[in-house]
Amino acid sequence: MSQPWTDRAGTRFTTEKRPATGTRGMVVTNHPLASAAGAEMLAAGGNAVDAAIASLFTLTVVEPMMVGLLGGGTAHLRLADGTHTIIDGMATCAAAATPDMFTPAQPGNPRNLEAVGRLNAVGGLSVATPGNLKAWCEMLARFGSFPLADVMAPAIRHAERGYRATPYLAECAKEAAPDMAKDPAIAAIYVPDGAPLKPGHRVVQSDYAETLKTIAKEGVAALDGALGQVIGDGIARAGGLVTAEDIRAYRTIERAPLRGPYRDVEIVLPPPPASSGVHVLQMLNILSGYDLRAMGFGTADTAHLLAECLKIAFADRAAASGDPAFVKVPVEKLTSAAYADERRALIDMGRAQAWGAGVAPESPNTTHLTVADGEGRICCFTQTINSTFGARFIVHGTGLIPNNYLATFDPRPGNALSIVPGKRVTTSMSPMIVLRGGKPAYALGMPGGLRIFGSVMQGMLNLVDHGMSLQEAVEAPRLWTQGEALELEPAFGEAVRAELTARGHEIDRMPHVGGGMCAIRFHDDGVLEGAACWRADGTAVGVGGGLAREGVRFWPDAAGQR
Repeated sequence: MSQPWTDRAGTRFTTEKRPATGTRGMVVTNHPLASAAGAEMLAAGGNAVDAAIASLFTLTVVEPMMVGLLGGGTAHLRLADGTHTIIDGMATCAAAATPDMFTPAQPGNPRNLEAVGRLNAVGGLSVATPGNLKAWCEMLARFGSFPLADVMAPAIRHAERGYRATPYLAECAKEAAPDMAKDPAIAAIYVPDGAPLKPGHRVVQSDYAETLKTIAKEGVAALDGALGQVIGDGIARAGGLVTAEDIRAYRTIERAPLRGPYRDVEIVLPPPPASSGVHVLQMLNILSGYDLRAMGFGTADTAHLLAECLKIAFADRAAASGDPAFVKVPVEKLTSAAYADERRALIDMGRAQAWGAGVAPESPNTTHLTVADGEGRICCFTQTINSTFGARFIVHGTGLIPNNYLATFDPRPGNALSIVPGKRVTTSMSPMIVLRGGKPAYALGMPGGLRIFGSVMQGMLNLVDHGMSLQEAVEAPRLWTQGEALELEPAFGEAVRAELTARGHEIDRMPHVGGGMCAIRFHDDGVLEGAACWRADGTAVGVGGGLAREGVRFWPDAAGQR
């Protein structure tokens, strides 16, 4: 019998939520109504893709600060035949966008992407050409089994009838209220009567319900017609560059995932422009040279090692990351065992270091869902409008909140992340599927901007190295750095913090690192286990049971044999 992870741990914690199980399907999202929408599709006989798309449309209603039709995302699908594919629905720079369209607020700080006046973060000029609606409709048409109108029905219902705001939504509205107050349409919903909505407030989105009905009837073709024109005109009135033609011309890209070994499992993740696959595999190659299980979860040694690996990854990310159509990303070198050996040899376990790139030359408010069905399909999707409430205005008459994705580009010309027309957003989205013996063992992902891929990797390490339960793995305390302060969640104790400080780390205590992780574990007996964490309104809903045995009839007592 293996030794419990707590016997070796330097940090211990108690989980706040409980997992769910099912055999016909599992839906884990960051809102209970969205998870219920997906479960409704599974209960009606739909597959994981039907459930995932239903959940996404519902999230645009009940988690509007995180995801919307005018956003972007990365979808990782495993189909019933075992094949994996990535649907890249990330937003792109408009045709009229230019590298020098913004003035950097801090010209001498390359890590700061803010523009003067926050013009790349709030308002029409911050909007990039969205990809979400086209990606969702495409995935449903190719891999789903239900019509679009069916999977959109829960979203329309909640937009039309309303739902109760959670404390999480209320806190997000409070944070964004000063910007939203400048736009009457968005303020009317989320800053009613001049004050941020309160928990329990009934949120009704009548205009958005009508927009959803139009899409349910016309499909993605709505973007090529009147709706697309209204969106383009609305963004232009807000001072933006995205036009109806940009929206019509947008195309998703299907990509092959990156794969890499770690211990007894195989890790499958998105390729560039997602930086997650490259840098998670890079860090795992380095970590493979250490016995993390023996080092223990949350010890100073383990935390120090993770911090150094994160700094190495972010140094290389800054030098060579971006849309592969515009930037040469040295994927093979960064993910090679030889390169990991070089970097590992330079790590000093007794001293924190500043790392430079070993190769030549984003926002935390996102959502994630993980869905699986009993036939082997897995949907691991991360989607966003970038910052909370995106560009913080509503396209008049539509209920649609545009993204503010231009805030993730470098406002300085001539760099890997500089603005170029048609260039896709570089993302840290990490929808991860873990295989053992070629079969799914885990699927997990989360929101959190730059903190995503390091946190998802930690969730996987909790399972594979430390032997945690699924619920423990998603709720376990996290750390993060990109080379400056080392962020630690409160559960890390004073002794660990003191030892890390002694090794040269500048410690920054954070209430949480990243957002709500959504994960599924695939048991050998066919049971699906789902778990969500305390960092969002995450809810797992499992579907079990099934239809009656073939040939069963109902016989009233008077007619049946006694």
